[in-house]
Amino acid sequence: MAPPDKHASFSNMRMITTLHNIALAALLCGVPLLASAQDQGRADILLDRLAQPDLRNWEVVEEEIYMLWSRSGSASADYLLERGRDALAQGDFEEAYDHLTALTDHAPDFAEGWNTRATMFFQANRYGPSIADIQRVLALEPRHFGALAGLGYMLEEMDRLEEARAAFEAARAIHPHREEIHEALDRVDRALGGQTL
Repeated sequence: MAPPDKHASFSNMRMITTLHNIALAALLCGVPLLASAQDQGRADILLDRLAQPDLRNWEVVEEEIYMLWSRSGSASADYLLERGRDALAQGDFEEAYDHLTALTDHAPDFAEGWNTRATMFFQANRYGPSIADIQRVLALEPRHFGALAGLGYMLEEMDRLEEARAAFEAARAIHPHREEIHEALDRVDRALGGQTL
């Protein structure tokens, strides 16, 4: 008997993972994928609270917003999101892409699926696809401060400073507490000032 082929084993595992994703995606068809109206209403209240400049417990409010945004209303979609995030945390962009694309294909109204895939593309230095996914996020959730900040960082890296500034300004208007957003705005303003000298 020949020794096992490691490449064949990896290929078989990849095929099993792909088939698993297809099966999960099939379960998603016809399932309503919007979080409950109650969750959306709660997120809106929390976003209004987060915009208050003197809010003391903003980290708690931010965490609850992300928790609400991460609930799709479908256990299968939430599972794909979790698997995609786990793969992303391990630096496995290929597996993250598989899970998150299955999610966005079959839950196109779930903003956090697009946002997590945008994060994956960003970490892989694929700014074009990341920006395209962020556009989907913002069409579904215009107050997604994380997506706006990420857009700002990419536009800054691409030397599109006026657009980067607009993205950071929009993120700061929604979430005035994150120091890195203030620092990014200061940095872009200095760069823009230097361009006019």
